[in-house]
Amino acid sequence: MKWTSPEDIKEQLERSWLRGDICRASVRDTGGFPLAIALRQPSAKVMLDDFANMQDWVKLMRAYAQKKQLKLEYKQINHRALGQQELPSHVLLHDPQQAATLIAKMKLLKIFCHLYKKTGSYADSLQAWVFKYPIKVLELADQWQQILDLCVWMQANPQPKIYLRQVDVTGVDSKFIEQHKKVLAALFDLMLPVFAIDDDFSGALGFARRYGFLDKPLMLRVRPLDANITLLPCQGHQDVMLTAKALACIHSDVQEQVKAVFVVENEVNYLSFPDMPNALLIFGSGYGFEALKEVKWLTMRSWYYWGDLDTHGFAILDQLRCAFPHVRSFLMDKNTFMRHEHAWGNEPKQEKKDLHHLNETECEMYDILRFNDLGEGLRLEQERIAYVELLNVLKDIDR
Repeated sequence: MKWTSPEDIKEQLERSWLRGDICRASVRDTGGFPLAIALRQPSAKVMLDDFANMQDWVKLMRAYAQKKQLKLEYKQINHRALGQQELPSHVLLHDPQQAATLIAKMKLLKIFCHLYKKTGSYADSLQAWVFKYPIKVLELADQWQQILDLCVWMQANPQPKIYLRQVDVTGVDSKFIEQHKKVLAALFDLMLPVFAIDDDFSGALGFARRYGFLDKPLMLRVRPLDANITLLPCQGHQDVMLTAKALACIHSDVQEQVKAVFVVENEVNYLSFPDMPNALLIFGSGYGFEALKEVKWLTMRSWYYWGDLDTHGFAILDQLRCAFPHVRSFLMDKNTFMRHEHAWGNEPKQEKKDLHHLNETECEMYDILRFNDLGEGLRLEQERIAYVELLNVLKDIDR
């Protein structure tokens, strides 16, 4: 039977609940109640062909309305063969509480109303967020008091210049903050003054710096490709992990020796990269070049990037070029890709967005990959490129 059933009404109310409509209507007049739920009725032909089932449906809806204390609206139909018939047309729900009761959500609705009122006593801006995302708030009901307390603490301590571990709020530790960064970021953005938010940072990785917490220093892995360049006061092969601040303060004699900087994304390629005069090698290891921006003397050097020939390799290059606009790529072109067809693999999840810092050659290859012109999700990892090709291209690099 395709006519509206009690289960259909419940499903419609469940969808309304998940959208947050019922919760919102319980704390403000949103115009959603009284709510009239239209009922699918039998057509004139079906009424004639299946009159008995139609009568059963009418009895079912009347019994359901009576049991749940709902009001039914009726529509008078003048049937050519059956005469005047009165069929249920709408179920009326007077208020959000009645809707919540029908889908066994009344307990949750009471919790939401309590959290909404409590949040309003802290800040109107936070209450507005609760109104917008009621289901998210209910998911965090057990932690909501700590979240509010942390918001109050942040208002009193903008740009605190301490580590997350040092926040002194009852029930809040660094793990709590890590777990709730997304919600906290949304609330902090609403309630903190402009001077307390650093818009240069965003997302989970930029959370600490965005709101003025101390962040663990980003470490750079660096290898001189010239034996005459010594980052440490010792002889021989050097492969060094250091902070950006330490690299920025490296001895001026070392700075003057470095003329070119190479970045690779694969550890084996990093370790096997051939010696080159006056050159420094950095292990890129993915997105995130904020630390390199702090090393001012590096901005005046020649830069070269070698990443995977896949969509994320070009996205990383695009991001690097935001910090160092003059960086040049190598072995990331269509000719290289086509020469290594035997080594093609598949990229599990592709980047699709437009990249605005690629040159014409790079854009051509990126579009081939993201639009799957040669096949679905193709990629060429940098470690699968013949080593002799690396040696040959390095000979031709003009530094």
